[in-house]
Amino acid sequence: MTDYYDEPELAGYEPHERPLRSARKVQLMRAAVIVGIVALVLPGILTTYSLAKATAEAACAASVAYLSPSARGSKAKFELFGPGGIGWQCYTVGAYGGDKKPVAPLGLIPSFPSQTVPSVSS
Repeated sequence: MTDYYDEPELAGYEPHERPLRSARKVQLMRAAVIVGIVALVLPGILTTYSLAKATAEAACAASVAYLSPSARGSKAKFELFGPGGIGWQCYTVGAYGGDKKPVAPLGLIPSFPSQTVPSVSS
């Protein structure tokens, strides 16, 4: 009579009590995984932020030039509790006696604010 095992590669296996890897090796592997994930995600976050900032600054400069020509410059800032809600806010720099005045909310994903163009009726 022969013995039949469902899993012949486990024939004669005796489980042992000690762990397969030391605690130090497990900690090093965890640290390597965390560093790897950060190295994959961080460049995407930084690229997205820099692109959004450049877009917000360009949109803000165009909006300030159109809506407040007396201003010396413009400034786009990301604010959680700004006058237009969460997102990028556009401010004038140096207009109205040097005050900083909000011009337009640019949104979470910055874009040119909608501006109404006066229609010419005939």
